[in-house]
Amino acid sequence: MIALVSLGEIAESLREAFFMFWETLWALVLGFALSGAVQAFVSKRQMQRTMGDHKPAAVARASGFGMVSSSCSYAATAMAKSLFQKGADFTTAMIFMFASTNLVVELGVVLLVLMGWQFALAEFIGGPIMIIGLALIGGFVFSPRIVRAARARLDAEEADADSDEHAHHHETDDDSAHDAIRTRAGWVDAATFTMSDIGMVRRELVVGYLVAGFLTTLVPVAWWNDLFLHGHGFWTTLENVLIGPFIAVISFVCSIGNVPMAAALWHGGIGFGGVVSFIFADLITIPLLLIYRKYYGNALTLRLFATFWTLMSVAGLVVERAFQLFGAIPTNRPEAVVPERFAWNYTTFLNLAFLAVLVVLFLLSRSRRNDPGTGRYAIDPVCGMQVEKANAPAHLVHDGVDFWFCSDGCCTRYAGANEIGGLPSR
Repeated sequence: MIALVSLGEIAESLREAFFMFWETLWALVLGFALSGAVQAFVSKRQMQRTMGDHKPAAVARASGFGMVSSSCSYAATAMAKSLFQKGADFTTAMIFMFASTNLVVELGVVLLVLMGWQFALAEFIGGPIMIIGLALIGGFVFSPRIVRAARARLDAEEADADSDEHAHHHETDDDSAHDAIRTRAGWVDAATFTMSDIGMVRRELVVGYLVAGFLTTLVPVAWWNDLFLHGHGFWTTLENVLIGPFIAVISFVCSIGNVPMAAALWHGGIGFGGVVSFIFADLITIPLLLIYRKYYGNALTLRLFATFWTLMSVAGLVVERAFQLFGAIPTNRPEAVVPERFAWNYTTFLNLAFLAVLVVLFLLSRSRRNDPGTGRYAIDPVCGMQVEKANAPAHLVHDGVDFWFCSDGCCTRYAGANEIGGLPSR
């Protein structure tokens, strides 16, 4: 147990965290920029009316829609709730959430840069394993009775909402999405999505890098070796894939922020499958479990928690066994997670180039923020996320001005801060 941390150890931990961030900076910008472009230029017109069951076609559509959505766990959770509330099958909505947090470009790129191609490939193999598993068991675990109770709970929350939904909802067709790529307005949308996604996960990123830096510096490798089994074959793998999600639950670190922490765990001695299951477990951190409880009630939240943990552990186990079969599990655990000093290498030049890209995206997004309520999209005044008005989970009017929100939580916070009574409309 670490009783006292010296200033030197704190400084070393911060240095480690900074260089983890520096090693992945260009990858973060690239991934978020690609995600923003896809969100702006790929139509979601059919997202909410094509997922009414969890048959293969609906599962494939939900996975595809999730892949082109934000990697932010909170945003994915709010969107999945909105899909379910508007008629999507509950299991299919959860599959969308899995895909949105495990099969997105920026996650794969950051894994590739910080941890290696094996972990990036494992993510894109394990993600479909979890999705298929959820599609197969979801109908049994999430019984019709308990799902109906959850839907009634959500319906009760909006019982007094404005019923004139058509006043502020519209559909976006495929042609307009494709045409947008040739307009400045379309690129403003893409830039705003990028900056909004970064803003949504900024806390998780900061916490993830800081926790990883302190874990790497302060926790001895021997401590990790004592926590995780070694040398017991299958039982080692099984224990590791079960412990991985537990660490995620208590760490409060989700979204892409758990990747640097995963690197620290790998450095510390956890097995390959345990690291993979830890990365998958960003959807069962304590803050998100509290959100599930608010949305769906205690009974369904407990089933979500148990089902997700099981699927994440099974996926980590299957992935490790598959990689063992092909001899693809990495064997090197570098002494340092990141370089010990700054150097003028390809990473530095890539970072400088993508920092310039980030500046351009920021300037484009500012033009939207200066006039936040115009066009297809609006800026959530609480968290800064860009939301499409037609699919915004919540909307209200304050002093004659329309505001759209990424989630009920942001809407409630705004209403409380401005002493607005009543429920928001959708």
